[in-house]
Amino acid sequence: MRRSGHVLDWETKPLPFKVYPALEQIRLPTALPALAVDTFAALAPADPAAPAAPLDLERLAALLFFSAGVTRVKTYPGGGQVHFRAAASTGALYQTEVYVVAGAVEGLEAGVYHFSPGDFSVRRLRGGDFRAAVALAVADDAVAAQPASLILSAIYWRNTWKYQARGYRHLFWDSGTLLGQLLAVARALDVPARLVTGFVDAQLNGLLGLDAEKEGALVAVPLGAPGPLAAASPVITTLTPEVIRLSPREVDYPVLRDAYDNSSLDSEAEVADWRDRGQVLHSDISPAPALPNVAMQDLTPLAPPLAVAGRGLGETISKRGSTREFSGEAISAEALSSALHHATRGFPADVPAGLVDLYVNVHAVTGIDPGAYAYDRAAHALRRLRAGDVREASAFLCLEQALGGASSATVFFLADLAPVLERWGNRGYRLVNLEAGLIGGRLYLGAYGQRFGASGLTFYDRAVVEFFSPSAAGKDAIFVTALGRSVKSPVRGPA
Repeated sequence: MRRSGHVLDWETKPLPFKVYPALEQIRLPTALPALAVDTFAALAPADPAAPAAPLDLERLAALLFFSAGVTRVKTYPGGGQVHFRAAASTGALYQTEVYVVAGAVEGLEAGVYHFSPGDFSVRRLRGGDFRAAVALAVADDAVAAQPASLILSAIYWRNTWKYQARGYRHLFWDSGTLLGQLLAVARALDVPARLVTGFVDAQLNGLLGLDAEKEGALVAVPLGAPGPLAAASPVITTLTPEVIRLSPREVDYPVLRDAYDNSSLDSEAEVADWRDRGQVLHSDISPAPALPNVAMQDLTPLAPPLAVAGRGLGETISKRGSTREFSGEAISAEALSSALHHATRGFPADVPAGLVDLYVNVHAVTGIDPGAYAYDRAAHALRRLRAGDVREASAFLCLEQALGGASSATVFFLADLAPVLERWGNRGYRLVNLEAGLIGGRLYLGAYGQRFGASGLTFYDRAVVEFFSPSAAGKDAIFVTALGRSVKSPVRGPA
């Protein structure tokens, strides 16, 4: 890190939006629901027996706005602007793009659309119902019966401009964070939603007209209650729409493209086989296993989680940011317990949850002694690994960023990659980063729902593993989310 000669070239900073100048703008409705449903209720698993709301244009607009829309704009001296989005993104670079494959959305003609958060519009890339093409690519006929699917993709350069090849991991952190909010919004709107991580990459990329050298599809999200199966899709012709260049010049990072290509699936049969392997009981992939060398007195049961955060989901998202400076003040044990519980309750997907383990450095949590802990999801308890003040260690582990140690608690995500890669191949690395980002996004919602803050951080990989060993021996560091009170926010509410 210290020897790196990489510097930020501000002349080549990518545009924050993907712009199709020749495509007609279709404005989305702006009279959106307030999403007054309590934040924790929105994070709860959906009841499969509950009636589903129809997927119309208004609900689709709400899903897009509260997950990927522009919530505020900050103008800096000199005129520079940052368009902050609903969900967090590494470096506020927002490389995640959202496409809509609509077939039975009331108020929107069937077609393939790109969502433009800058002017809150969609632009149609293809006319016609292509849901069957998505179903074929994901090897799941049920997708053709749902009204629409969102497809998240990433523009590599928008992130590698700052983070270079390490941006590969960020693609899935950021899309996971966005998905954490998308699923919560869908739950609040009574719109069924699930994640599909297995698909023929080249087919989805071709459907969206993506430049495979510069961008790629990451995950599909079928939406809405099933209806009649869509008919066969129109012929998928080569799509080369005009797109405004992001920068006058770009730097290519072949290792990122290689990682994407080497984790791609090449046929429907391969997708089906890949998914079947993932459905096998994964007893060898158990989150936060009990530690045989930890005495019972080192087990700290967490307080029962709150059922109500105190803020509606819409308000939580509108208030959410990435805390830039923590005050170091304490949050309550109940607040930490609630954030951890509601963030780790699983999610509907074609792969099982529980691929990442959570380790928590407690700095200032009322009722919990400072120290390093492993979070045991099944017992909803913390298993102490070392006692004492770990603020300095946390700051160092988080790439020597003060935020990591000034927080009330910092959550480190680690994963045992060996069984994950054995079962899901190279694509398993996508899965663990996606799940870590999704849980991190839910921790954001849990924190801001309780009126304190959060921030995602990067880290020294080996140092994180060494710090939490022997419990973490053999694992890999994946992601970090810090929780605590901002210096700008007064103490309010139950936290």
